[in-house]
Formats: sequence, structure tokens, C-alpha cells
Amino acid sequence: MTITTNVPTEEPHEVRPPERPARAFLRAISFRNISAVYIFIAIFIIFSLWIPNRFLQPGVWRSLLDAESLNGLAALAALIPLVTGALNLAVGAQVGVASITAAVFLANLHLPIWVQSPLVLVIGALIGWITGLLITKVRIDAIIATLGLSSVLAAAIAWASGSHQVLFADVEPNFKYFGTTQWFGITVPVYVLVVVALIAWFVIERTPVGRRMYAAGYNPESARLAGVHVGRLQTGSLIAGGVIAALAGLLLTSRYNEGDPTLGPSYLLPALTAVFLGSTQFKGGRFNVWGTVISLYVLAVGIKGLQLAGMPNWVNDLFYGLALLFAVGLARLERRGTRAAAIRRATRLPRSAVAERAKRDEAPGGPR
Repeated sequence: MTITTNVPTEEPHEVRPPERPARAFLRAISFRNISAVYIFIAIFIIFSLWIPNRFLQPGVWRSLLDAESLNGLAALAALIPLVTGALNLAVGAQVGVASITAAVFLANLHLPIWVQSPLVLVIGALIGWITGLLITKVRIDAIIATLGLSSVLAAAIAWASGSHQVLFADVEPNFKYFGTTQWFGITVPVYVLVVVALIAWFVIERTPVGRRMYAAGYNPESARLAGVHVGRLQTGSLIAGGVIAALAGLLLTSRYNEGDPTLGPSYLLPALTAVFLGSTQFKGGRFNVWGTVISLYVLAVGIKGLQLAGMPNWVNDLFYGLALLFAVGLARLERRGTRAAAIRRATRLPRSAVAERAKRDEAPGGPR
């Protein structure tokens, strides 16, 4: 059987010329492409003039870099499945389960660190695999599946911890060094975030697997027809996200030197906000690693400025909620504009056809 394609062929001289360097540069630095950078500049100027004595302190920026590293890991755990089209609303609960499990393994089971930490990562992978089965095999919508799983994990957290903090400092005091040790004034979780982000960026942007992930997320039916195993990619991405969420939970427990059942779920909103806002940066509506990380820290700088200015704590939730609505709306508009431009390019007549039509119009007898 012969397979035909609908892609039009053009003569070599009909191929559009490459974009001029000046125009490409202007597009790269446009507000539409790097709005987060301009928002950061505006936020920095406002708070530098408003509360310079508090906002410009070096300690504030070091603590901000460290505090948002775990949010960054949670955001990457949400980003990877989203690239394949699977929205994971259980990311916060996954972080919480890993945090409590790490504390219980140390406090109650007295497992050594070299056994406890890999086990927590395996449990994170197992949760991701179960999520993938629910979505790809049982055919439950990703939002429903992860929302239900989030409730199940919240119950597991309450059961394992007894709804109380799990203390292990007397059993394994050295575990705290994973989350608090500093190299050149920067804590280990920041380095972990950078390493995980680099790996995720390389896989998503520089490998065939990443291209298939984007294809599965953009149009799963077309991807299936092209031979892409969409279900396998979604399951694999959820497993990877589960491992990253478990890593965030381990570092969370290490940082506070205890397992707190209330902390994990709070990572969901900042993570999703950063992912959706990040999709409007650099890649024209596509979910991407560096847009997510930069957007996360831009939002964190805005919240830190409000906190230092003496705003009440509920401003944090208001800020993230409004930012999430703005980010999702902006991402929708970005993708709609990208698709419209693609349609215009696809339906535009080749230059040779335009010239031929012009000749016919100018011929005796007028247009035909």
C-alpha cells in the first residue's frame, strides 16, 4: 500500500528565506517571548525603591534561592507529565507522602539512610506508575485520576503520621545535612534542582524521546498514527515525575529534620503556576524547563517582596491564584496564536502560484 502525504512540495526558490538576525533578535527579546524577565525587572525596581533596606539584603536572596528549590523540583515533577498531555494534580500529595515515608523509615523502622532514601524514590516511582495505569489502561481522565489519587495519598499521610509530626532527630541526626549543607554559600537542594533541570532539559529538548513527548502532548491521535506509543510515554513521564517528587520530599524532611504531614500539599499551587507561566516563555506556548524555573523564581521574588513589605500571609495564596489564572489564560492565547499562524502559513499559496495567477489576470480577456 502506498502512503501519500498532504505536505505540499515547493521549488527551491520558493522556500521562505531565513529570518533576518535583527528581526530574530527583536523577537527573542520581545515581551511576548520573555515576559517573565521584564516582570522580574519591574518587581525588582518597585521593591528596591519601596523597601531597599530589607529587599536588597544578600541573605534574603540566598534564602529565596534555597526556599524555592523544592518548589522547583515539584514544578519539574508536574512539568514532565504535562509535556505528554497528562496533568498531575497529585504532585503536592506525592511530595508529602515521600516526606512522611522518609521520616517513618528513620523514626519507626530505624532504616539506615543508604536504604531509606532509595526506598523512598522507589515508592515515588511506584506511585507514578499506578497513576499512569489509571490514565492509560483504566482510561480515567488525568484530572480525575490524579485528583482522586491525591485524596488517597492525603489519607495515607494522615494514617502513617497519625496527623502529627514524625520526629527522628535522636535516631538519625545526620539526615539533616542533605537539606542544609552549603557549598559556596548555596545549599545542596539548589544544586540538586540545577542537575535535575539540566537532565530534564536535555531529554525533552535534545533527544528523540523528548520530540515524541511533545508530539504526544500536542496531538495524541496524530502521534499514535505516526507510531508513537503515547500511553507508554505518559506512564514513563509520570514515573519520572514521581521520582522527582519523592526527591523533593526527601529534601523537605531533611531540611526540617522531621516529617510534617501538612507541608506536602502546599507545593501543588506554586508548581502548576510556574509550569503554566513558564509555557509562555521562550518556546511560544510549549511547556519547557527553563521557562518553568525562571517563572518560579520571578513569582517567588514578588511574594518575598510583599512579605518583607508587611503584607498578611493570605496574600501568598492570592498572588499564586491570580498568577495561575493569568498564566493559563496567557498560555491558551499563545497556543491559539501559534496555531493560527501555522494555519495561515499552511494555506498561503506558493510564490510561483501567485505569479502564475497574476500573469493570467494581466492576459487579454482579464481574470479567468
